[in-house]
Amino acid sequence: MPRSNRPRRPAAAAGKYAERPAMDLERARFGIPERESAPDGEWAVRTITASNAAKTYTCPGCHRQVLPGVAHLVVWSEDNIFGADAGLRERRHWHTNCWRTRSFRYR
Repeated sequence: MPRSNRPRRPAAAAGKYAERPAMDLERARFGIPERESAPDGEWAVRTITASNAAKTYTCPGCHRQVLPGVAHLVVWSEDNIFGADAGLRERRHWHTNCWRTRSFRYR
């Protein structure tokens, strides 16, 4: 039986696939943050690899610097009283060990 030269998909369906939004490359590069629940609230935690760590930050756990080239975590509050955008603006860079061993004692 001879082959048909007709396209496999109708032209309308081909147009549907061309309308996909562009991929957010920054989000794809850093991945989706993990959600953590703790006595002090809900947190979004994103791992930054050593190759992606390019700036110096101060860790709120030990008050020492997180140097460029050191793998660490970026943490922000998911249940901020002023909304999710305010929580994201108040994100902090923690040493991985400082975040894992932080104290939940309240003063």
